[in-house]
Amino acid sequence: MSSPLLNLPGAVEADAPDSGVAFHYGGISSEQRRLVAAADGGPSTFVDLSHRDVVTVTGPDRLTWLHSLTTQHLEGLPPHVLTEALILSPQGRVEHAFAGYDDGTTFWAHTEPGHGAPLVAWLDRMRFMMRAEVALVTDDWAVVGRPGLTWDLVPRAELADLPATDGDPVGLWAWEALRVEAGQPRLGLDTDEKTIPNEVGWVSSDERPSAVHLDKGCYRGQETVARVHTLGRPPRRLVLLHVDGSAEHLPTHGADVTLDGRTVGFVGSSARHHELGPIALAVVKRSVPVDADLLADGVAAAQEVLVDPEVGLHVRPVLR
Repeated sequence: MSSPLLNLPGAVEADAPDSGVAFHYGGISSEQRRLVAAADGGPSTFVDLSHRDVVTVTGPDRLTWLHSLTTQHLEGLPPHVLTEALILSPQGRVEHAFAGYDDGTTFWAHTEPGHGAPLVAWLDRMRFMMRAEVALVTDDWAVVGRPGLTWDLVPRAELADLPATDGDPVGLWAWEALRVEAGQPRLGLDTDEKTIPNEVGWVSSDERPSAVHLDKGCYRGQETVARVHTLGRPPRRLVLLHVDGSAEHLPTHGADVTLDGRTVGFVGSSARHHELGPIALAVVKRSVPVDADLLADGVAAAQEVLVDPEVGLHVRPVLR
């Protein structure tokens, strides 16, 4: 479903999987600067993320139930605290990812475009005797991106009126450039069917709380997450690539990342940042040296480490 904000002057629609919202409104770099400035107290702005699917979970058992199924500690979650959670396969591979909050009566979540119906179907299969109800409510509610890469939900019927109250919007181009800079992966873009949370920075730490909580009870796939966290050395790692700006194109999603003629990973999201220039996220083999210069879709790229190749080893006991 297309957003009414695509009717604003200069709006250019994004490509799939983000079709239905504006990629930019003609400003491009200036829109990124505006989004950054708004986070520092500048004029208000927002990002139309209404193409994302919205899911609700209601009922008195909703948080206990979601706690038991996901990687996140949701039991006792205070109202209106934003969180992220994953659902893993028995082998620890990421199957679903969502962000959400509880308002005291309903848990509200949003996920990637087209992923809402499969998420609802999976949760419904796991309800058993729990007092919880799941619904896909994308037709009625819209996700709105806020400065600082945060978000909230608004009734979809009010989306067209947001510029009057929240300032002129900026396009998805601005949001994605800042997300890539921050090293925040998106399911299906920066992951594949083999991805485990440890590889892409989705495991909690003191510095960067994330979608996996290490101090909670059992959930599907926990053994893999705990083993890699304890022993270290995930098979692959997420990196931020600083791409040669002289190339005419950004590395395309899914393109090979190579080292000395060997394929060592794949490109995820890419963007043109207003200060850093062309950047991309990529998943590469753990064994790739962190200082190696790579080729991403044939374009020279330098790595910035996001996930340490030895992550987890620091928790090993020192034997004397």
